[in-house]
Amino acid sequence: MVPSMLDAVVVGAGPNGLTAAVELARRGFSVALFEARSTVGGGARTEELTLPGFRHDPCSAAHPLGINSPAFRALPLERYGLRWLHADLPMAHPFPDGSAAVLARSVAETAASFGPRDAGAYRRLVAPFLPRWDTLIRDFMSLPSTALPRDPLTLARFGLAGLPPATALMRRFHDERAQALFSGLVAHVMAPLNGLATGAIGLVFALAAHARGWPVAEGGSQSISDALAAYLKDLGGAVHTDYEVKRLDDLPPARAYVFDTSPTALARIAGFGGYYDHYRYGPSVFKIDYALDGPVPWTAPEARIAGTVQIGASRAEIADALRAASREGRAPEKPFMITVQPSVADPTRAPEGKHVFWTYGHVPNGWDGDLTDAIERQLERFAPGFRDRVLARATAGPAEMAARNANYVGGDIACGAASGLQLLLRPRLTAFPYRTPHPAVFLCSSATPPGPGVHGMSGHNAAKAVWRRLRQR
Repeated sequence: MVPSMLDAVVVGAGPNGLTAAVELARRGFSVALFEARSTVGGGARTEELTLPGFRHDPCSAAHPLGINSPAFRALPLERYGLRWLHADLPMAHPFPDGSAAVLARSVAETAASFGPRDAGAYRRLVAPFLPRWDTLIRDFMSLPSTALPRDPLTLARFGLAGLPPATALMRRFHDERAQALFSGLVAHVMAPLNGLATGAIGLVFALAAHARGWPVAEGGSQSISDALAAYLKDLGGAVHTDYEVKRLDDLPPARAYVFDTSPTALARIAGFGGYYDHYRYGPSVFKIDYALDGPVPWTAPEARIAGTVQIGASRAEIADALRAASREGRAPEKPFMITVQPSVADPTRAPEGKHVFWTYGHVPNGWDGDLTDAIERQLERFAPGFRDRVLARATAGPAEMAARNANYVGGDIACGAASGLQLLLRPRLTAFPYRTPHPAVFLCSSATPPGPGVHGMSGHNAAKAVWRRLRQR
């Protein structure tokens, strides 16, 4: 029997909305979730975008923050079909001469790939944090308003290393190999290298690889979302798809409403006027999903066995590409690219002997051009003969990315610029980012801390704020 008034209604079935709903249902609250699309998933979906039998992830594909997420690790998602699969190397960063730096599970292997002048500097950088990683990532991805730090001294030490710009942290390194790889890590959130706290971004991605790797989900990223939805249903929560919410009156009565949406959409639905007018959206991506007749013909052997491959010939080339997309309003001639080759770890993603391949380059928000040629010219620099392997491609610029996921305003897959104070304090300058002008309405999307990524921690943190309100009442 459906209660006359629910405890909580969640709008948006991305990883954060699903996690918020699960956290509330686990604590005995009645929960219903509403999703505009026909399936759950948000940024964690899997579809046959090119040819039959080729299963692609339209957005997130590799999940260093997912496997390390305190929220996901506390849930029995393996019982509902989630299985993490690892390539031999979490990540490789090849160079035009056929060599590569790597981010391996082993700190020693990673340091050795940087060369003798930087190996010791890298080991000293990660050594204080890796033994305390589980506590550090929990503290880093939470807030004092939702959870007091368990290890404030390590968190403070991490802040000293990570709060300065990545350009300052990279002064520890002498050679191009370490600087280029670390620049690429920062660029995963499309943040300028000289921005506040960008050193922390690169350091978190590196530590995540050493702790548990950068895996893919068996069968595709949809497996993460499906596991969360299945667990929610077992807890008694209801999931409604094909249900677009345009205003609060479209939803059933509830004591709390939780939105996994962009701040812009929340303001429109809840009638908040200009409450989020100062929130900034960042650059977009131009993404291509490929069906390949064989593996990518990387020149660097390390890239052939890596789950993720970063493409940027140098720190300067990566910085130029970020600056073009985020500050100069133009598409870079040599885009920095993140590529993922899921079928290296998960052969079920493509027919036997074939492969799926995923890549994007950064472009300005709302850009309406075609980056296909620039992307493939970059790939040919590091994998000559790549075009000969292409069976089919599915391209998506900013408009298509926004059409797939309404949270990607202007194609911004981070749901908000990850630069300046907004990297740390989003969506507004407040100690209570999940609250809104209405005491019963909350925001849980990646527009709230800790920000973008498939990790569910924004939903987890928001759920804490919600259940505290529900218990008080």
